[in-house]
Amino acid sequence: MGIIVIVAYKPLEGQSDALDALMKDHVPILRGEGLVTDRTPIIMRAADGTYVEVFEWVSAEAIHTAHANPVVLAMWERYGKCCTYEKIGDVPEAHDLFSSFTPVN
Repeated sequence: MGIIVIVAYKPLEGQSDALDALMKDHVPILRGEGLVTDRTPIIMRAADGTYVEVFEWVSAEAIHTAHANPVVLAMWERYGKCCTYEKIGDVPEAHDLFSSFTPVN
């Protein structure tokens, strides 16, 4: 059974376009490594520019394996240059009963 995760990425100043481009490659790269399912990810943007992504890992083992995969590590390094990872609870919209975001994909 897969594991669905919600991740928030806050672009560094001047890095919104770079993060937007990277978001388009994120799940396809993970899928190419056999780490995520075929479920279509949901990518959305909060009012402050933070991206929120929902996607499905194949398993807990896949998550563990990703942390030693050179292709994934290189991708995560690119993320580190254009954003910070945020807790979904720190995204202001997450405090609303019906959280609303702008769709990206």
